[in-house]
Amino acid sequence: MSVTDAVGSIQQIQSRLSELFGPKTSATDSTSDTTFASALAQANGLAGASAVSSSTGVANPLGATGADVVADARKYLGVPYVFGGEDASGMDCSGLVQRVYADLGITLPRVVPDQAKMGVEVPSLAQAQPGDLIVLKGEDHIVIYAGDGKVIHAPSAGRNVQVANAWMNDSQIATIRRIVPSASDAAASTGLAGLSSLAGSNSTTLASLSSLAGSNSTTLSAALRAALTSGATS
Repeated sequence: MSVTDAVGSIQQIQSRLSELFGPKTSATDSTSDTTFASALAQANGLAGASAVSSSTGVANPLGATGADVVADARKYLGVPYVFGGEDASGMDCSGLVQRVYADLGITLPRVVPDQAKMGVEVPSLAQAQPGDLIVLKGEDHIVIYAGDGKVIHAPSAGRNVQVANAWMNDSQIATIRRIVPSASDAAASTGLAGLSSLAGSNSTTLASLSSLAGSNSTTLSAALRAALTSGATS
């Protein structure tokens, strides 16, 4: 199930929830909401990809997305490579990464081996999204994935920050790290949060929604059932 499909199903379910009951009122609703949102996020492949800092272990105070990362990195195209540099007068590969994320309010370490431990791991290049960090084997170079098979990086001495074809393959990559969500995942996460806030702890309502979800998506139906069995109460 794609993120777009998930958002469409969520919107339909949200409308149904609004018809069935009003805002949550009890203190126990908070725990139920968390369980419900978590189940939905995991079922739709969104775990570790939201703007919430606990998902990636990296604080994202401005709610930046991968598209924001790429847009900011493009501001530095043409900046000369300077070993140890980290600003518009000159920067190296990890300096570029640190500078771009700092512009978006996100603190990352300075050197590649430490940057390679941040966020959550993306299994393969095929699953990389704009804004992800690709660390080459040996951890001596890092690039920002820009989407469509392109990367932005500070290559080497005598060259400038540039957009280049993603020349690497999975066998040449040490790790791919996701620090912030893609724009579509961020939108889906917002929808999930809205859905969970409406769901509260009404298990009867969630049961009826599970049936509704089943007509649209087996995945969403399973997520709703998971929420029911992990803590929702009538």
